[in-house]
Amino acid sequence: MSKFLEFKVDLDNFIKELKKRVENNNKKIDELLQKKDKTFSNFVKPLEMMDERLEQFFTPMSHLNSVNNSDKTQEIYAESLPIITEYSTTLSQNIDIYKAYKEIQTKEKSTLNYEQNRVLDLNILHFELSGAHLDEKTKQRLQEINIKKSELSNNFSQNLLDATNAYQYIITDKKDVDGIPQSDLQNAKYEEDGVEKYKFTLQMPSYIAYMTYGKNPKIREELYRAYVTRAPENASIIDELLLLKNEMSKLLGFKSYAEYSIASKMAKKESDVLNFLETLVENSKTQAKKEIKELQDIADKPLESFDTAYYSELLKKEKYDLDEELYRPYFEQNSVVNGMFDFLNKLFGIKFEKVDEKLWDEKAFSYNLHVDNKLRARLYLDLQARESKRGGAWMDSFQTHCTDENGVEQLASAFIVCNFPPSSQNNPSLLRHDDVVTLFHEMGHAIHHMLSTVNENEVSGVNGVEWDAVEFPSQFLENFAYEPSVLKLFATHYKTGETISDDMIDKLVRSKNFMSASAMLRQLEFSIFDFKLHTKVYQGDEVQELLDSIRKDTALIKTPSYNKFQNGFAHIFAGGYAAGYYSYKWAEVLSADAFFNVVDEGIFNSDTAKKYLHVVLNGGGAKSMSELFKELIGREPNPDSLLRLNGIQ
Repeated sequence: MSKFLEFKVDLDNFIKELKKRVENNNKKIDELLQKKDKTFSNFVKPLEMMDERLEQFFTPMSHLNSVNNSDKTQEIYAESLPIITEYSTTLSQNIDIYKAYKEIQTKEKSTLNYEQNRVLDLNILHFELSGAHLDEKTKQRLQEINIKKSELSNNFSQNLLDATNAYQYIITDKKDVDGIPQSDLQNAKYEEDGVEKYKFTLQMPSYIAYMTYGKNPKIREELYRAYVTRAPENASIIDELLLLKNEMSKLLGFKSYAEYSIASKMAKKESDVLNFLETLVENSKTQAKKEIKELQDIADKPLESFDTAYYSELLKKEKYDLDEELYRPYFEQNSVVNGMFDFLNKLFGIKFEKVDEKLWDEKAFSYNLHVDNKLRARLYLDLQARESKRGGAWMDSFQTHCTDENGVEQLASAFIVCNFPPSSQNNPSLLRHDDVVTLFHEMGHAIHHMLSTVNENEVSGVNGVEWDAVEFPSQFLENFAYEPSVLKLFATHYKTGETISDDMIDKLVRSKNFMSASAMLRQLEFSIFDFKLHTKVYQGDEVQELLDSIRKDTALIKTPSYNKFQNGFAHIFAGGYAAGYYSYKWAEVLSADAFFNVVDEGIFNSDTAKKYLHVVLNGGGAKSMSELFKELIGREPNPDSLLRLNGIQ
């Protein structure tokens, strides 16, 4: 059995080593193509493992650029992108490999297992979506487009990080920080020339703190304006990306990038996606209007976009007597992590054990995952915000469970990265309940990857899972962060050790769907904007006009004209969600449905939970998620579960 790779990056020699590996891979591909009698085991398997090993070499570098960003990592990452993109594009367009896969499929289909057949099916589809069957001139142009797209996406992401880090708002008047929670104030406070000052930034924990609790509307607007006008240079990147994606789709025979995007997803037609989203808008709107009216009723001025978090917090306190700040001492980061591990142990019988190893930051840790006392995977956690780290939260895979060409088992490993309030010598990292939900969400992705028992790496873990189903396991797990029996496992006061009271849990649960229809509309706005944006070519002002036209239906408080949300929409312009942001809602139907099955049976006695481990988590991407869901629940998913989960009548 092969154990875990050491996490190390030699920045000085990275490009040289990358070029050498790519060159060796290209030679190996030529050798494999010379084989007379090509089979799955002598042709497909070596190709699969070659890809996996290159990924394992590249991942630490790209991870470091995200979590410990510096001029040097930026430079090396930017230099490596064209090399890796050119290699993968050439590979995905290689007509000889494509023909070999088709031949092997015809010859061996009946003797291969379902995992191997799935690898062939997905690869053949991928080759066709990459233009392997097209003429050389077209393939050359597709390669140029892919390289340019990866460069632009990287620039988009870097611009956003730089703009986020460049901004700070300094407060000197103490009454302007009145009402801000003590833990947030501690992080903001510093002294200069004998004067006590407070620094607020666009880093999430800091930004959210002022927008939620800051009493001065002028400062809230100033912060909001800075946040929604970040990286204006990304507007030209968006134009260029949209043109390139459209050209690429046309070259591949699709009428739009949206059509190209869903060719490999669960949704089958553009109209399926838009009808699904628009039905949710209709179902959510009446309740959302009531929610906004309630918010307006307690405000002492006409509501603006930069007021909603502040007045929502006041209304939440009034309705549920819920003070978020009183909860944070119960959600100390280490306690939450250990409690989450305890919960997973009770639900699935899996165990986590801390590993003593030096990582990229002193606040990053690793854990070994055991199932039935057998080592199965490794998890890396990096949870606290810092300047050198890009915003948001994500899971990324490092190694994938499989067996290699010699039948040796390779174990899986994954990273979870979040941006929670940083701890200091005097203050632990105290989470909001929202942070707890985020951690459970990312953990859902991580166990989906790490618990896979599939032997083909291209369909193991999160690999090969349809993009509009990949959020199912993460959303499924995050729902448990509101369950009383789960909260009791870890919500203990970090100073007194007392467990969170039933009354506090009750308030939290009752407030779960507070403003949920409004939140639903906001997510639907993003999803519809993303999908429509990719149905034809929009340029310049047309991008904003499209967003404004959608907002007429979804934004119940008028958005200021200076809001350039799109310039920060990294999910679709720097991540993999272009024409796929709807996936969050699509997958949420699956997750809500499965979740209610577990809860209705009794969480820790649930047969569905045990089945979920074997069917979904062990199953990876070796079968379509629609097939796995039917195997799990015994029927098609029920969209009403999503409305029930969000408390929408």
